[in-house]
Amino acid sequence: MVERVKTGIDGLDKALNGGIPAKNLVLVAGGAGTGKSTLCMQFLVNGAKKFKERGLYISTEQSEGELKKQAEQYGWNIWELEEKGLLKIIYIDIIKENHFIERSREAIKNFKPKRLVIDSMSTMSDYMAVTDYSKQSWSVTSVQNTVIPQFFSEKLMSKKILSSLINELKNFDATALLTTELPEEGKALSADGLSEYICDGVMVLHYLGIVGGDTRSLQIRKMRYTQHNKSYLPYEIAQKGIVIHEEQAMDVLMK
Repeated sequence: MVERVKTGIDGLDKALNGGIPAKNLVLVAGGAGTGKSTLCMQFLVNGAKKFKERGLYISTEQSEGELKKQAEQYGWNIWELEEKGLLKIIYIDIIKENHFIERSREAIKNFKPKRLVIDSMSTMSDYMAVTDYSKQSWSVTSVQNTVIPQFFSEKLMSKKILSSLINELKNFDATALLTTELPEEGKALSADGLSEYICDGVMVLHYLGIVGGDTRSLQIRKMRYTQHNKSYLPYEIAQKGIVIHEEQAMDVLMK
């Protein structure tokens, strides 16, 4: 039987046939205003409050203060959960700091979370592209360049770097959500065009603004080790966080 980690969001857990398979790494993709950070924080808060599971939020975009202020509007008392040792937020400014990977690794090892959020993979990919991390993770680049075209070797190198990072995350005893910006155009499901293939699951948040209102929907495009509803699930960002109306979607189960 598959061990599952409940998100605590009823409609989403139902669509996932009971929750995310434990230790899965799930990409949360979406454009601005879709609620990626809200969904991720809700995942951690629900884990801490409902299941007493430690949650770690590693941010490269919003400061700790900004994330706490955002959480307040949904009635989530982050300070209380921190005092109980159930939740921790770490902000890393990759413009000022050169050891993002090392700091993240150290934080995970020390806090030992059962639930992990990295926000965002887009920023992380940019970081790795301009630091020595790429050289450390791909030692045979020069050899590849002698036998295959440059554009192909760069794609392989990027995939190698991301694979190394994601495989390292899998070594920790945590179920993780990794955010990424969804390109406005094109068919890719991540900013780097690779993470969706490497991660165990992909959830895509869509937003359509129209005159007089807006429409939001979530689609579970991929989730290893479980059946799941692959339909578009309407959701709203309500007073207490994200609410998914799974009953309004076509109930199509996919392996």
